[in-house]
Amino acid sequence: MLPIQSNGYSVFFDNDLRELKSLINSSNYTKIFFLTDSNTSQHCMPLIGKYLPELDTYDIIEIDPGEENKNIDYCIGVWHNLLDFGADRNSLMINLGGGVITDLGGFAASTFKRGIDFVQIPTTLLSQVDASVGGKTGIDLGSVKNIVGTFAQPKAVFISTEFLQSLDNRQLISGFAEIIKHGFIADKEYLEKLKSVSPLSVAPEIIYRSVEIKNHVVTTDPFEKGLRKTLNFGHTIGHAVESYSLQNDKNSLLHGEAIAVGMICEAYLSHKYNTLSQDELDELILLVRAVFPDYEIPLENYPDLIDFMKNDKKNTSGKIGFALLKRLGECDYNNYLEEDKILESLDFYNSIVKG
Repeated sequence: MLPIQSNGYSVFFDNDLRELKSLINSSNYTKIFFLTDSNTSQHCMPLIGKYLPELDTYDIIEIDPGEENKNIDYCIGVWHNLLDFGADRNSLMINLGGGVITDLGGFAASTFKRGIDFVQIPTTLLSQVDASVGGKTGIDLGSVKNIVGTFAQPKAVFISTEFLQSLDNRQLISGFAEIIKHGFIADKEYLEKLKSVSPLSVAPEIIYRSVEIKNHVVTTDPFEKGLRKTLNFGHTIGHAVESYSLQNDKNSLLHGEAIAVGMICEAYLSHKYNTLSQDELDELILLVRAVFPDYEIPLENYPDLIDFMKNDKKNTSGKIGFALLKRLGECDYNNYLEEDKILESLDFYNSIVKG
């Protein structure tokens, strides 16, 4: 597959990582660092050794896995490790992992000594089609997701489907949420194709098309002034559900599971307050619920969700902002809704779950 050209860098679809080898060989980096978590150290670093056996001088910085660790304390730990290992401004950080690693690693690299080079090697389906592409880096502050961050472009992104073999079914299904979102917001024909795709065996061509869609959006609008806001479909409510679950559930929702809830709620809002038809709303609900588990939201916790939404970085002048579908395959942005309408969508979602 041909590389996809993004904002000053390439996204390579490269199972043997030969282009990473070329990048390292053509650059005069003084130090090379891998940022991993304990899972990617165990399951993914061996593939680095397999495909880049001559790369034998590097340091590994390992953090604990999980969204709860994408915070300033862990970022400070990464900065301290870079200092201790003698990193200078001509160092390279290779972020090997899912969205937590690529988000946090990109942020740490883009701010250390005012910025060192970094590359992304996303190892989960979710990060391959979403977090690693677009030049957003960030960390969470408390339970508010991605509220501190930078726009910083990597030197390159390397997508190898071989890494996906280490994922369990739940992680694969979580990643599928962003794939179908791309169909919902930008490509009805692609969405039709996805109806016959199993989240447990996503072909490389599907990943490629999702990256194409996201890349078109982020190259058109790199700093989220307009079109890029459509990528937030499902995320205003979905991020709030994810933050709530992270705080309250013993087995908290994965990102894609929470975004699935958000997409149904925001599709309802798209029908009520935009131009999405009833038939298309029903079609979306059927597709999402065929893949993702239901998650009942207790009525008494609605205020907590609204509080999370009020902290969303997309808001303006205290108003809660949404990307809403016009129809399947087309999306609007800069829709601002009152709390009672948002609560109405939560009620709608719960009514479906309860049958």
